[in-house]
Parts: sequence; structure tokens; C-alpha cells
Amino acid sequence: MGSVKAESLVPQFKLEKLLNQDQAGRRIALLGTINSSQALLLLERAAFPTNPEVLKSFHAALTNIKNLGDNDIYRWYLASTGASDEGSTDLKLNLIYPCTEQHIRKYSPQAVRLVTESPEIYKSHIQPYMRKKRDEGRLNWVFNILEGRTEQEDVILRDNGQGSPEDAFLLLPDLNWDRKTVTSLHLLALVERRDIWSLRDLKKSHVQWLKHMREKMLDATVGLYKEIERDQLKLYVHYQPTYYHFHIHVVHAQLEAGSTQSVGKAFGLENLISQLETMSGNSEAGLADVSLTYYLGEANELWTGIFELLKRDAES
Repeated sequence: MGSVKAESLVPQFKLEKLLNQDQAGRRIALLGTINSSQALLLLERAAFPTNPEVLKSFHAALTNIKNLGDNDIYRWYLASTGASDEGSTDLKLNLIYPCTEQHIRKYSPQAVRLVTESPEIYKSHIQPYMRKKRDEGRLNWVFNILEGRTEQEDVILRDNGQGSPEDAFLLLPDLNWDRKTVTSLHLLALVERRDIWSLRDLKKSHVQWLKHMREKMLDATVGLYKEIERDQLKLYVHYQPTYYHFHIHVVHAQLEAGSTQSVGKAFGLENLISQLETMSGNSEAGLADVSLTYYLGEANELWTGIFELLKRDAES
């Protein structure tokens, strides 16, 4: 079939129904007919342009910019491009302003390295690094939410824990979710307590607290989003996390598993609970006592400032 004849088929497609769409509707499958025969039409949004001049024109053409929320240096929006219908939005925007060098490194392309963090490396190198980052004030946006200064209208659940104020937590939409595509649902649970910076601080004594949070998060999510059932949700924790205040991600099982959900980055909450339950030792035994393997970008400060140096020392 020649290209001209092939191109003439698409305008003849008569839509019957939408069969499927992926996360945020970037790819859709349509069922229809051409000349009375069934046909499938699969559509995927083209990649964003990379030419600087085209990017300037693309940015200038954004319309219908609607702010969804803001907190400290983070702001998120819906917007329209010239290709969208009048009044509709087809882009989710996140704005970080003013941004830091760490943000720039995070969003720049870089090779990755797999590292193993022993309990000794954690205590002598990683824990001091975490403390330094917390002291730099980069958790202001977290405390703004916990202390009721921002995003209170977005809070889905505020739970008082198991009777102790330090066990309290809240659940709200993650800033990366467009808040309308159910299969790309992404929620975030932030704990009130300030003594748990990462999964490394979890101990056997925290198991019941973690189970309580798991049940409350699942109940609240399926209670609000009626289309979702409990076994369609994934709960996980990042290591290394982007910020050192313990938090749990709640996502739809159909959310495309990008790098943030990959092995070496996301640790399933169920697996963490099981590991703590079966760990030997008293109630103070915990994940600070085990080795963890994960990946880092080569521009990450943990690689350049710690693991790369340890590798060189081991090879010399």
C-alpha cells in the first residue's frame, strides 16, 4: 500500500468508543470502523521539542494557566497548548522557584550507579549528610502543611494515630498528580513526628504504627475515590528520598512504573513491615542495622561526596 493511500485511511476512521488510556492519557486506544470493517487507532502524544527557539515559542503559546496550589518554592498548574480545545487543559506544570543547584542536578540527565550502603556507611557518612540537609531548612514546605499554613484544603485525611500525638499523620495529593486521572492517582502521607527521617529510622517497635497508617490510608483512598479498590493501590517508601522527613507514597497500581517506582528506589511498605516483623533482636532492632542496595545518579551529592570516594579508596 502506498503512503498516499495509507494516509487516506486515517480520516475515514469512525470512532465507536475509547478502549483504553494510559497514565494521564498520553496514549489512547480507539475502536472504530473504516469502510464497515473494525479498526483500532492507537494515538500517542509526540515528544516535546528540543530546539531552543521552538521551546520559546511553545512556552509563549501556553494559555488557560490555572494554579492548583503552591507551597514554599513549589507551585503546580494545569495549562493549555495551542492544540487543545478552547477552555480545556492538556498540560500539567510544576514550577520550582527559586530552584537550587540540587534541583538542577536532580532533573538533569545523568548516568546511574548501584551502591550498597552498609550499617557502618550509614552511621558514619549518610546519617550526618541527612542531618546537614535537614539543618538547611529544605523541609519548610513539609512543615507548612503539617502546621496548617498551606494546602489544608487538599488534605484527604488527618489521622491522630493510635492515641499518641507523635503517631499522627495526614494524607493529601502529591504535587505530580493532575488530580483527575484516577489511574495515575498519586497521594502522599506525611507523618507528624520529626524523629523519623527515612526508612532507616524504622524499628520493630514501629510495626503496629505502620500497619495502622496502612489501613487508614487504604480506607481513606477507596472511600474518596469510589472507582478504586484496595487491591488496586501500591504503597511504597523511597530510599534515598528526595527530602528527609518520613513519608509514604500511595499510587494506583496502573500508574506507569517510571524510575521513581523502580527496583533500587522504591521499597514496598508491605515488605518493610514484613522485614521488621521477622528481624531478630528486641524492639529497638531496625533498618539501620541492615545493608541496603540502591542506585544514585552520578551528579548526586551522595555519589560524588561519599560513594565515589569510598570506591576509589577501595580500589587504591
